[in-house]
Amino acid sequence: MAAGENVFLFVPNVIGYMRLALSAASALLMPHSPGSASLCYGLSGLLDAVDGHMARALGQGSRLGAMLDMLTDRLSSMCLLLNLALLYPSSAPILQLSMALDLSSHWLHMHCTTLEGGRSHKEMGGAANPLLRVYYSNRPLLFLLCAGNEGFYGSLYLLHFWEGPPVFPGPVGLFRVTLWVCSPLALLKGLLNLLQLLGAAQRLAAIDRAERAKGR
Repeated sequence: MAAGENVFLFVPNVIGYMRLALSAASALLMPHSPGSASLCYGLSGLLDAVDGHMARALGQGSRLGAMLDMLTDRLSSMCLLLNLALLYPSSAPILQLSMALDLSSHWLHMHCTTLEGGRSHKEMGGAANPLLRVYYSNRPLLFLLCAGNEGFYGSLYLLHFWEGPPVFPGPVGLFRVTLWVCSPLALLKGLLNLLQLLGAAQRLAAIDRAERAKGR
């Protein structure tokens, strides 16, 4: 990175600001405008792929951009799950636990990666779980599980308002079918979040041990 560069104006970071604005608009629209909210949420998700591509193509990767990317993903999901907890009160405890797991696992993982000298939460430390290594190193798998997770919660949100266009003869619509198809992917994503949280805690403990050994 050249001296004097304005990291805040890097193209991927500007895209990141657009994602934040779209996510905020989606959160404001969710209680009463499912179509507009879904459009804003979906556009923010699409831009998630664009900012990473631009960072690599332009050589404008930055710690600021990596943190912005991770926080936007987590906060967008959190706002969606908060709305789902309001729409489905009986499922609120599970949704709250899912939200807490998603936030804590990614934050602790990002913190450990930074301490180990990494730049992004998609980088893995030396003691990382093998399943997480496969997940973060395989872009098609990463996209599939993230899309499946978003598809599950997104279709659950839309189902509160409408079944969606009919897929089969009868009352079953597109959103319910999407929910069924994405359920195992969302479950697997939750399992990976749990492994990520436990693995990050172990890595942080290893860093503590190493630092204490140096101080003796």
